[in-house]
Amino acid sequence: MTTHTVGYFVGSLSSTSINRILSKALIRLAPPELEFREIPIGDLPLYSPDFDADYPPVATALKDAIADSDAVLFVTPEYNRSIPGALKNAIDWASRPWGENSFDHIPAAVIGASIGQIGTAVAQQSLRGVLSFCNARQMTSPEAYITFSEEKFGPDGEVRDEGLEGFLRDYMAEFRDHIERVLTVLPRD
Repeated sequence: MTTHTVGYFVGSLSSTSINRILSKALIRLAPPELEFREIPIGDLPLYSPDFDADYPPVATALKDAIADSDAVLFVTPEYNRSIPGALKNAIDWASRPWGENSFDHIPAAVIGASIGQIGTAVAQQSLRGVLSFCNARQMTSPEAYITFSEEKFGPDGEVRDEGLEGFLRDYMAEFRDHIERVLTVLPRD
């Protein structure tokens, strides 16, 4: 059994993030072949090309964490019908300087939770566009727009809804299969 390291991004910087709770649920329900490491984004300064010749250590650590991952998982809220600025900033750092894009050919998946009925659908479409430009190999199905409630999730990521638990378990199994398919054709160095 091959183990794959998944670097995951939580798009929210909030200490009470429902997407952080969702990330805990996904890790609990993932197949045992997936090992998870959060890639922190909160301490990154705003990206500017002025840094391209001399990346700050926190940005180098971000790029190193992606390089050490076999795949990436984005767990993100929706802010103003798009992705949070902190997540976009992290993607900008990781995809620069020109020619040193950390997301090139990496297997990726996108998921998110909100208290609304469309569960981050618009943010995910925005993020998919950015990741497409970055040449990430995205899992396109199943799509997962999660409506969050305390009846469905406990604070430590336990899923209290049997149907949702099955869906998230299947989502993570499909992500594992996607990683294996992509890495068969495009192995990571």
